Amino acid sequence: MTNAWDLLLTDVQLATMVENASDYGAIRDAAIAVKNGRIAWLGCMDELTESQRQAADQVESGNNQWLSPGLIDCHTHIIYAGNRASEFEMRLKGATYEELQKAGGGILSTVKATRDASMDELALSAAKRIARLKSEGVTTLEVKSGYGLELNTELKMLRVARQLDQQDREIELRTTFLGAHALPQEYNQDREGYLEILLTQILPEVSCQGLADAVDGFCEHIGFSPEEISRLFVLAKELGLPLKLHADQLSDLGAAGLAAEHGALSADHLEYSSEASIKKMAMSGTVAVLLPGAFYVLREKQKPALDLLRKHGVAIAVATDANPGSSPVLSLLLMMNMACTLFSLTAEEALAGVTRNAARALGLGEDRGTLEVGKRADFVLWDIQDPAELAYMIGANPCSRVYKDGLASNVA
Repeated sequence: MTNAWDLLLTDVQLATMVENASDYGAIRDAAIAVKNGRIAWLGCMDELTESQRQAADQVESGNNQWLSPGLIDCHTHIIYAGNRASEFEMRLKGATYEELQKAGGGILSTVKATRDASMDELALSAAKRIARLKSEGVTTLEVKSGYGLELNTELKMLRVARQLDQQDREIELRTTFLGAHALPQEYNQDREGYLEILLTQILPEVSCQGLADAVDGFCEHIGFSPEEISRLFVLAKELGLPLKLHADQLSDLGAAGLAAEHGALSADHLEYSSEASIKKMAMSGTVAVLLPGAFYVLREKQKPALDLLRKHGVAIAVATDANPGSSPVLSLLLMMNMACTLFSLTAEEALAGVTRNAARALGLGEDRGTLEVGKRADFVLWDIQDPAELAYMIGANPCSRVYKDGLASNVA
């Protein structure tokens, strides 16, 4: 049969995570079919005909386990060299994030190590970190640059991400250019000089080489001002690149509202975002990406205004923020738990945050993030009795099988 399915997965409980559905969009006693890497059919087992079953090239049983969309980590800095364990100790002794940054530590210490590292060294260390995320069912991963802060290293980081994406069929990497991450040491007394290089040389070359899927910035009093970010965003839009923003993590500069005004895909962190900014996000469709790992590691006190995000109908995503300093985290399942325990998300909101809404935060909502006919066949089998277990357990990994584009991976 020309319409035969490539794969039919039977005896599963589907957490479809479709929008506006209750109870995880569950379809119980179900099956799902794949054709050409896309979901071709899904429904209850009693709707499946024997001729459909016989026509499938491959039939597998899910052994009554739960099947969810593939997890999506929509905010990471996972390519870098070195580590900042010494700074972790310094923070335990009282040093603040801002003090470390101003003293040449923080982001700038990772910049030095990353500049010195080869592409092979960066690829090897990043692949090890990515393997941990894959083992928990992550099938799509956002990767930011921003530890170069000069042309050659920014290009090097983005090339490593593209190389890893091409080499590994079990996960897709989406790249984000983060040249406006911090002011490099050599431009410490010349902000305008760095911005000129960033806008006239680095970003245009990144765009010319097709190395970035989006552009991001760090809008904060220790980062870049709203006016500087606006200049970056205007150029990025001229180059046809979607926008994201590190917004309102340490203070309220109106950054989340700024992101929304420019039509950004997401505004991330949001601990200090005002209701005015959140209203703008709701109007623009900008996704709120919560990063509980950084909140936890930095021992912050101000929580994102979850009640206001819900009130105004802003989509909420959750991510690891995997990085060597403020969030040395390699578990998206742990972030689901922390989003619930620290920020008061429900377990269902947490799962939506790493599937449907994480896809939207990357501009991929039409392609993945839910189990629906026509969408990419990225999904995960979980050895659990209830989807809430994914956010409930700490240190457990119930992932039993991962499918990327309908092909089973060997990572679980």
